[in-house]
Amino acid sequence: MNLSSFALVRFLPVETDFGFIRMRVGAFILSLFMVLGSVTAFFTMGLNLGIDFRGGTAIEISTQGPADIALIREVVTAAVPGDVQVQGFGTEEDVLIRVGEIDPEVINALEGFDALDAAQAQQAVQQLVRAALVEAIPDVSFERMEVISPQVSDELRVAGATAVLVSLFLMLVYIWLRFEWQYSVGAVLALAHDVIITIGFFSVTQLQFNLPTIAAILTIVGYSMNDTVVIYDRIREMFRKYKSLPTAEVLDLAINATLSRTILTSGTTLVALIAMAVMGGPALEGFAMALIWGVAIGTYSSIFVAAPLLTVTGVRRDAGDRED
Repeated sequence: MNLSSFALVRFLPVETDFGFIRMRVGAFILSLFMVLGSVTAFFTMGLNLGIDFRGGTAIEISTQGPADIALIREVVTAAVPGDVQVQGFGTEEDVLIRVGEIDPEVINALEGFDALDAAQAQQAVQQLVRAALVEAIPDVSFERMEVISPQVSDELRVAGATAVLVSLFLMLVYIWLRFEWQYSVGAVLALAHDVIITIGFFSVTQLQFNLPTIAAILTIVGYSMNDTVVIYDRIREMFRKYKSLPTAEVLDLAINATLSRTILTSGTTLVALIAMAVMGGPALEGFAMALIWGVAIGTYSSIFVAAPLLTVTGVRRDAGDRED
């Protein structure tokens, strides 16, 4: 039997005919609800800021053989009553330990400490970690021990927020130059929608928010923009092809034409990210969860926010005749 006679099994149809534009009012209401909910959660619940944004103690150690990250994390967590992060870096013998800033009253309550101020409390943390590690791992060597001041943490917060805002502005300029201003407004509103809802997700879940989370948000911005540009390219192509069709029908044609690609790309990305979240341990949990949420929201916004917003911004049909 000729194997070519068998049809390929398709999990998603190549051609779909969903009326996405008809659902835009409901999608806009849902997005508005999520954005307002995220803003409310941010101002009422706040973020569970990590050591990068709160200050604390950083300790670099090295061992004679491959470092046992799990053992080191267990030892340090038992030694100090604070937020502890342990991760490998450089070679497999090198480990970075970070302990969040601890209230001096907590340290003063421990045996052997009394009447310490904030700076002395952080020094005490270093002593506790050193003593615990030397007892558990006799061959450990301490390469660096330093205190991350609140001033440095404030600078990191400002730098992280600036990076996100600059990325949104540059995306606005890029889309404006590549397409038309109507497209750029829709794309940037969709990106801002993704960023705000992702921050709201961290406020509600109280997952730790740190520098890797900022990196994840910037990655989400790029991923969502990529999806949006693919749909916008197809919209412009459809405007050239179907000059007499109403704008809403052209938008539906473009979204449906790219739907299979969008879902498959997002799906395969989510498979890798879920594996990272499950297998990566505490060090990668926040980063992976931010990306999982961001990819899902970015896919939604590309289909239900960015493209339908063109009906609000009044995209010009003759903009489709512009050549790159």
